[in-house]
Amino acid sequence: MQTLTIIGGGLAGSEAALQAAKHGINVKLYEMRPVTPTGAHTSGDLAELVCSNSLGSNLPDRASGVLKAELRRLGSALLEIAEETALPAGAALAVDREKFAASVTRRILAEPAIELMRAEVQEIPAGAAIIASGPLTSDSLSHAIGRFGGEQHLYFYDAIAPIVEAASVDMSIAYRASRWDEGESGGDYINCPFHNKSDYQIFVEALKTAERIELRDFERPLEEGVRAGDDTFFEGCLPVEIIARRGEKALAYGPMRPVGLNDPRVPRRPYAVVQLRQDNLAGNLYNMVGFQTNLTFPEQRRVLRLIPGLQNAEFARYGQMHRNTFIASPKILHPSLQTRARADLFFAGQITGVEGYLGNIATGLLAGQNAARLLTGTPLLELPRETMLGALCHYITHAEMKAFQPMKANFGILPALESQQKQGKRERAARYAERAAQALESYLALQAVRA
Repeated sequence: MQTLTIIGGGLAGSEAALQAAKHGINVKLYEMRPVTPTGAHTSGDLAELVCSNSLGSNLPDRASGVLKAELRRLGSALLEIAEETALPAGAALAVDREKFAASVTRRILAEPAIELMRAEVQEIPAGAAIIASGPLTSDSLSHAIGRFGGEQHLYFYDAIAPIVEAASVDMSIAYRASRWDEGESGGDYINCPFHNKSDYQIFVEALKTAERIELRDFERPLEEGVRAGDDTFFEGCLPVEIIARRGEKALAYGPMRPVGLNDPRVPRRPYAVVQLRQDNLAGNLYNMVGFQTNLTFPEQRRVLRLIPGLQNAEFARYGQMHRNTFIASPKILHPSLQTRARADLFFAGQITGVEGYLGNIATGLLAGQNAARLLTGTPLLELPRETMLGALCHYITHAEMKAFQPMKANFGILPALESQQKQGKRERAARYAERAAQALESYLALQAVRA
């Protein structure tokens, strides 16, 4: 039986390992934690979710909903586990992060074709391999990848949101509601409202002037001359203090947007709202939605307690910032996630420039299936651009390098619809979703005939 080496036991590496094993390949899966910690992870479990616990909307006319449908059709193991460990989150798929990671780890350990190796890999291995080492790839392996690609690494800085103990939230001020009434029993989210502009302005000013944490060694760029200023953050995951600097209303039109979140006890809509999303099955921990931050811990405690309803908040975890590393995929990869320079080497996950949990799982699935196909002499999959996963892979392998940034699933990366007639946003999204499903079915049918 053929053997495949996979480096990294995160979302992409775990999905890739399970896919390859399902296709009859022996897998050696390397995960350096907990022997070598990353500085951002807290456990040794595989597929640990570091930032949010949400995998995005389940609605079929949302980009994440389209990608989920494709993953179900392609047989994703991790999406199945996510749905088994789901928490109430309105129309979103949120998971108990500890139960999710533990379930993935058990699934890997129970698979006889997968050998889990707890060790750091410092060089690119010979033979068939997938590198899914993630955004916190070790220095040694990062340098090895840099030598392989012949391109300087790109960096952005990612931040994670604080987690609040639910019992410390003042529910005489906060209230339950899901945006657009998506949830039941009053809504799955706890909402902390700023009912007047002046309190909101005080909070924004506090964010702008609060002390931030100095970057630690593992978070700094590996090459001199790479800036670590505000412009190196990934645009889709900005710390709230950076958003606050972009203008007084930036937060009120961003993560604190109050539309669809009316307080049932007040006749007018709040000026701004901070949402909390359930983070574990017990329901005693809540994640601050969109509130990634790099403020010092004392400053987080001081500033975040200015939020109505959180004046006595207790924090189970403070926000943090860490370095995320991704390769120059347009120079290095084919849309199959196979490297241009070496046929038996694949990359998957956040290191390729995809962003978001679903993107990591999806590229792990594709890399795992394609590595198995390579080893068994079957043509590799290159999904149609009309599918969400195909569009993501096309983007990261065809983007202009000077403008290349990590990309989440979104309808903007799909080819334009043929019809030019005026349509509403949701109608267009539904048509994109329908076309994606049809394109995937047609492609898989063609592959079955060729096999």
